[in-house]
Amino acid sequence: MASERILGFVLAGGEGTRLRPLTRERAKPALGFAGGYRLIDFVLSNLVNSGVGPIYVLAQYKPNTIVEHVAAVWGQRVKALLPADRQGYSGTATAVQHNMTVVERERPDLVAVFAADHVYRMDVRQRAAFHRARRAQGSVAAVTVRIEWAPSFGVVIERR
Repeated sequence: MASERILGFVLAGGEGTRLRPLTRERAKPALGFAGGYRLIDFVLSNLVNSGVGPIYVLAQYKPNTIVEHVAAVWGQRVKALLPADRQGYSGTATAVQHNMTVVERERPDLVAVFAADHVYRMDVRQRAAFHRARRAQGSVAAVTVRIEWAPSFGVVIERR
């Protein structure tokens, strides 16, 4: 589908506790990286360069550091949203669930959900084509990590 409309959600919620003291003053996605960039710029570049839009950043931890950067650098191409209450989001599914009104209003063909603190390059349209070709209800892009590293990435391992 060449004219497929993809809505992008970028989850900028983690505290980045493993990166303290760097995250004491700002959210992990707002940390500087590779010169004048911030971590969140990588995913936003992927989405913008892939023609994804609209794009919403769901900011939680130290949200002002995310909102200010997004407004200054990305302008009207990206909108930052704050949680409706002080408890914020308890995870990815909750963040998307709390923003279903955005999905209903925008009426996209697909919804793409990305973390705000990963550094990689991806053509989201290729990923969407892969998803469509398999007639999938949902798709997850992931990389393999060594088993001893898995708990650091939020993976639960059952040992038998």
